[in-house]
Amino acid sequence: MTSELFSPLSLRSGQVLNNRIAKAAMEENMAGAGQLPDKELIGLYRRWAKGGTGLLITGNVMVHAEALTGPAGVVLDEAAPLEPFIEWAEAAKAGGAAIWMQINHPGRQIGSDMPGVVWGPSAVAVDLGKHSSRFGKPVAMTPEQIQATVTRYAVTAQRAEQAGFDGVEVHAAHGYLLSQFLSPLVNKRTDQWGGSLENRARMLLDVVRAVRAAVSPSFAVAVKLNSADFQRGGFDADDARQVIEMLAPLGVDLVELSGGSYESPAMSGRAADARTQAREAYFLDLAKDLVRTSPLPLMLTGGITRRETADRVLDSGVAIIGMGTALAVTPDLPDRWRHGREADDQLRPVTWSDKALASAAGMAQVRHQMRRIARGSRPTPDTHPAIALISEQRKQRRALRRYRAWLSASQGAA
Repeated sequence: MTSELFSPLSLRSGQVLNNRIAKAAMEENMAGAGQLPDKELIGLYRRWAKGGTGLLITGNVMVHAEALTGPAGVVLDEAAPLEPFIEWAEAAKAGGAAIWMQINHPGRQIGSDMPGVVWGPSAVAVDLGKHSSRFGKPVAMTPEQIQATVTRYAVTAQRAEQAGFDGVEVHAAHGYLLSQFLSPLVNKRTDQWGGSLENRARMLLDVVRAVRAAVSPSFAVAVKLNSADFQRGGFDADDARQVIEMLAPLGVDLVELSGGSYESPAMSGRAADARTQAREAYFLDLAKDLVRTSPLPLMLTGGITRRETADRVLDSGVAIIGMGTALAVTPDLPDRWRHGREADDQLRPVTWSDKALASAAGMAQVRHQMRRIARGSRPTPDTHPAIALISEQRKQRRALRRYRAWLSASQGAA
């Protein structure tokens, strides 16, 4: 089996990636004061920069200061100072990798204890059964709010380029705002943004057009898209195929395939629909179908931890393999692969029956490892998920108090 893992990849923008391995986005939730990257987050990317990937994609950076996925989310809007972002980009590029900023709006997936706004295409709340109260009740966006949000994405992308980032990835997966517009289960609108897939994709396409127009031709623009939502009646693989075709004429360099949402967290290996169990963890079967017709290079993320798996994904026609959790446990894994070695450890599995709680614990485990890496410590992959979750909840409560004070002061000064 021949491997292209360490061969370069040329993109439509003219950007050339050193190899076919990407550090996929993981939500760090590690912002410092002012919702800005601080020395801890910058240190994390300085460590990953030494690990041998060709591409680093940041965890989601928020385009709207009043809409965060978590209280320690990074915000890059028109008011944010650029200096911390310049330092972040420089640290990430220190090892020769390209650095792309993932840009995002959570829409309705915002905690009920968070200040700010909870928006969606329609007033359809997140359904997590007994955990549903954890999320705010969304209101349907007005046309004016939709257009203002499109503009926010463009502003964030433009400022990312000014800070020295090499590209952006527009997040339209995992049940966040653009994914909500794509989903017929969430988007119940009857105007130009609802109904047909063409209408449901309108906001995503407008965002991509606005971003592409705001940045230089050599700046990469990618989109993260669900291969499927893994919910009956939701966004499916055929929808994904059509959306990729819609994106092709808009100057998109790459589409990253993932899957799931908070309601069906297939991205962490736990889908709500039992029929998807055989394929949910890696999305490879869906990717094989999509790659046959895709006019754009595809990146596949989800569950890749071994060189053999990465080679198999590339042999399917996928252009780039993305890894998240594996690099939180073994930040130099690409360099290990280059020298014929594998990871020493993997993250302790979460086997809890409560899918929502298990997903939260899994994310807490990953963040625990990222914080250790950022401090220069060794990962501890055997950390018990309950300990990681309790520690994370304490950190988020402190971050929430700080975010509330910052947002209140920002709104008072406006």
